[in-house]
Amino acid sequence: MIVVMKPHSSEESIERVMNFLEKQGLTGHPSRGVERTIIGVLGSVGPWGAPGGIGGINPSVESALEAMPDVESVIRVTKPYKLASREFHPEDTIITIPAACVSGGRVYLGGNAIVMMAGPCTVESEKQLMTTAEAVRKQGAVILRGGAFKPSTSPYGFRGMGEAGLKLLAKARAEFGMAVITEVMTPTDVPMVSEYADILQIGTRNMQNYMLLDEVGRSQKPVVLKRGMSATIEEWLLAAEYILSQGNRNVILCERGIRTFEKATRNTMDISAIPLIKQLSHLPIISDPSQGTGRRDLVIPMTLASIAAGTDALLIEVHPNPDEALKDGAQSLTLDQFQALMPQAQTVARAIGRTMITG
Repeated sequence: MIVVMKPHSSEESIERVMNFLEKQGLTGHPSRGVERTIIGVLGSVGPWGAPGGIGGINPSVESALEAMPDVESVIRVTKPYKLASREFHPEDTIITIPAACVSGGRVYLGGNAIVMMAGPCTVESEKQLMTTAEAVRKQGAVILRGGAFKPSTSPYGFRGMGEAGLKLLAKARAEFGMAVITEVMTPTDVPMVSEYADILQIGTRNMQNYMLLDEVGRSQKPVVLKRGMSATIEEWLLAAEYILSQGNRNVILCERGIRTFEKATRNTMDISAIPLIKQLSHLPIISDPSQGTGRRDLVIPMTLASIAAGTDALLIEVHPNPDEALKDGAQSLTLDQFQALMPQAQTVARAIGRTMITG
């Protein structure tokens, strides 16, 4: 449920409500706006002892809250996802990511500015990574993407360099000041990957790996949660709820295309998901046009469309020589193509009243 406080309620009044909720075995999550505060209410204990559960709330609690002098109204949240819903948290969530290459040393994801994340699909060698990192940073990317652990449809495909790849990503971060995003695939790998990465990525195949979601939820690292290849919007938001319910509020959703009957593209890029998520959830949403289409010639048009639709960031695959890439070369931009993309992206951002962070 949601407790809506009267305009300009005092901190004492808000604290009184919070103390009442605690005595009822509930947890309150205040969201302070300019004029009023909204308090989201959840059960204090969920399945397996996890904090933030949504166990039943006694109707008498609702009545008692409505009778409190500074409470304007009490509203039941109707959606199955609570912490991820905009009902529960009306204000946009803005996530802070350390990045030495940006003035002030921080990138804010989820506000008016759009963030560019770019780099190779997979870390293949030091030369490949450093060449790409230098090129994309020069053009304005502030977050470096690169897979150290890569799931493949075939067990015989290149599956990444593992920890050696993570060390190369950390070296690139030290040299170019960019934050690092990379995929984590198993719960046991979360501590190791967290040592090297600034953002943990959950890939499409792991969107409903609930043990992994719980584990990244117990960390406080920002998490990019990619939409499952056949997932509905509701399933995607419920997956985010797993992470949020463990206490990690730094969740970023990523639209990366879904599997449909269409064979002309690798996936069907659901651009409509971007503005829809903005309506349903307070969480930032980003776009991955590389995975979304699987075609290099479509990456730039879908990047521009994503910006126009309201994405908070782009996740773009770039490679010095895509034709020789060990993974997903067909959807990776060349260095020259990425250079051509950035001015176009900035133009579209300005056209809709937004800016792009370039350092």
